[in-house]
Amino acid sequence: MFNNIPPITRNIIIINVIVFIVTSLMGNQAIAYLAGFYPFSPYFHSWQIITHMFMHGSIVHILFNMMTLFSFGPILEQTLGDKKYLILYFASGLGAFFLFNAWNFVEVQQISNTLQELGFNVNAYLSGAGVRFSGNTDSILRQQELVESLKGIMQIPMVGASGAIFGVVAAFATLYPDSKIGIMFIPVPIKVKYLLPIIVVISVYLGVSGNGGGIAHLAHVGGALVGWLLARIWKKHLYRFN
Repeated sequence: MFNNIPPITRNIIIINVIVFIVTSLMGNQAIAYLAGFYPFSPYFHSWQIITHMFMHGSIVHILFNMMTLFSFGPILEQTLGDKKYLILYFASGLGAFFLFNAWNFVEVQQISNTLQELGFNVNAYLSGAGVRFSGNTDSILRQQELVESLKGIMQIPMVGASGAIFGVVAAFATLYPDSKIGIMFIPVPIKVKYLLPIIVVISVYLGVSGNGGGIAHLAHVGGALVGWLLARIWKKHLYRFN
């Protein structure tokens, strides 16, 4: 059965599984080098914009991603061809990384401005100086809260192939909008052209509101936008020689 999967999708799944096993054995050292940190974090390395797509936080995480890719990837690979399919996959992953971190940048600026107003030296802190709070009790508590938020953005990386896979799903929905799929908690199959916008809107809300529960929802949106855009461009030319 596995040999019947088209080669690009099959190899992506194999690489993800191998990387998951190896990095699980290596532990935090692998995360420090391969996960996708905020670009202005001291932990960021340029290769992370690619390597983060092959990192996963748990067995459930990688199983869900690979099953989704297995469900949608083969059809798109056969429709688009190897080159376009690879471009779709990695461009969607890059789109996920950049949209997620664009929002991180906005948050960092907002946090930094508020901290400066409270008398906290953000530049010194980001340069590695010790934390020094000043002001009354309420001001100090607020500064501590904001510094923790800033630290979270700098120190907590994004991992997973979800952004790239959301691009694959979005491209599938664009090329085959009337296809019906069944998902948990919905008793009847639903057309992907209706399901995808609902998922994207929910992801935007969760990502912007900060109620994401540790999930990079805006990365999903970034991947979906790139997948949708590429599919829209390619759709015009897919069948012109038929």
